[in-house]
Amino acid sequence: MNFLKRAFHSMKVKKGRTGLLTIVFSAILIFILAGLTIQSASLKATENAKKSMGATVTVSASMQKAMEEMRSSEKEGEKPDPSGFKLTPIDEKTMNKLNALDGIATSNVTSSTSANAKSFEAITSDDTSTDETDTQTEGRGGPGGGMGGMASAGDLSIAGTNTTDTVSSFTSGTSKIVEGVGITEADENTNHAVIEKNLAEANDLKVGDKIKVEDTDEKSHTLEVVGIYESTETADARALQIASLNPYNKIYTSYTFANTLKGSDYKNTADSIVYTLENPEQVDAFVKAAKKAGVDTDTYTLQTNDQVYQQMIEPLKNVESFAQKIVLLVSIAGTIILALIVILTIRERKYEIGVLLSLGESRVKIIAQFFSEMLIVLIMAMVIAGVSGQFVGNMVGQQLLDQQTTTQTATTQDAGQQRGPGGQGGPEQGDANGGPRGGGGFGGFGANSVAEAEQIKELDITLSLQELVELGGFGLAISFLSVILASIGIMRMQPKKILIS
Repeated sequence: MNFLKRAFHSMKVKKGRTGLLTIVFSAILIFILAGLTIQSASLKATENAKKSMGATVTVSASMQKAMEEMRSSEKEGEKPDPSGFKLTPIDEKTMNKLNALDGIATSNVTSSTSANAKSFEAITSDDTSTDETDTQTEGRGGPGGGMGGMASAGDLSIAGTNTTDTVSSFTSGTSKIVEGVGITEADENTNHAVIEKNLAEANDLKVGDKIKVEDTDEKSHTLEVVGIYESTETADARALQIASLNPYNKIYTSYTFANTLKGSDYKNTADSIVYTLENPEQVDAFVKAAKKAGVDTDTYTLQTNDQVYQQMIEPLKNVESFAQKIVLLVSIAGTIILALIVILTIRERKYEIGVLLSLGESRVKIIAQFFSEMLIVLIMAMVIAGVSGQFVGNMVGQQLLDQQTTTQTATTQDAGQQRGPGGQGGPEQGDANGGPRGGGGFGGFGANSVAEAEQIKELDITLSLQELVELGGFGLAISFLSVILASIGIMRMQPKKILIS
């Protein structure tokens, strides 16, 4: 064990050399530790994002199938009848099959239609057509909104849902309950309604009041106001010309009540269902499971959308990748730098090496002495890196994340402008049936748009035992390689040549 004593003595005598090696080694380890902690924090944030933001699968009627059926029903030599275009609502049997699948976090069942205000007045603009409620529209079912047939447009938009908590306008903050409660699954088969604040104020309505609406058969239906919501949604001048498109005239009810307005043919059906999955990575597996369960994918489309999740984690992936490169590059550069420093110090100690070899000391023990010295330096550098590495990691990691988030946001905004107001389209999108990938659902009911995704703006960078162990492993590897590289030249020489050189 004499080589250990010589190592301590050499480091004590050559304090300047020891200090230089400690500083250089500390700098190397600090950046390696920063890379390791950033990488670990990125993985943790990705896992948290996975738990908090599931991807969506929107099930709705296939428009392509409806067009094919309309064309097949036309008589030879005649043009297709536009009134024959009819979308097939999702029936109860299909809903049960889908609801039984694994991995569902929440579901949003929607059925939209329109109606006319009877006991109160809808909000209209000066440009609203006076004969609007008499306008006949084709390709809608029920009062202005469902799945086929001739119907009146109506001056109210009836947004049927199983729960307003999963409606995109509420989850994104565009709409919020200000009085009473929202629609829940307990409101199925009831006449409960949630109306917009401006509509309530214009008609002096409050929670607990009853209002009447009229369907296309001029049949009156009574609704009980259980909640009032406030909407910050905007509409262009063209939309405001049609009262039912005015966001203040949107009334939320249970989807069962919307089906009642549309007629008996729509009982226990839905226009669309948006399933939010617990794990965004299981989107494809969910679609396969739906097909295996017997869901008719010719009649219904299964549109997948994990863009919100992908947008959230894209900056994290870039930061994690950059952190891996930091660790790799710093490790390689650190090995080379330390090897050069050790080579220079060993060359200064050629006489010492020659004397030791002439006295019969083995080359292995001489190399072990150099390695012991580097090991002591490593321990001191580990202490310094452990104290300061977390702060450096926080600073570097946050700067990287801010930069990546800014870049990702700009890219998303550009893509959104290219897609246009609908927010759909793009080469990366596609559904289970080869159609466009969307997730928007009907009437703004679907999954949150990419623009509504909240970027992860902070990394929780903490120092754990795992990072310290990994850092020690990198340090040992760098120390060993640097000593071996530095010792190759000297150890091949004979003692006599070393002493006379």
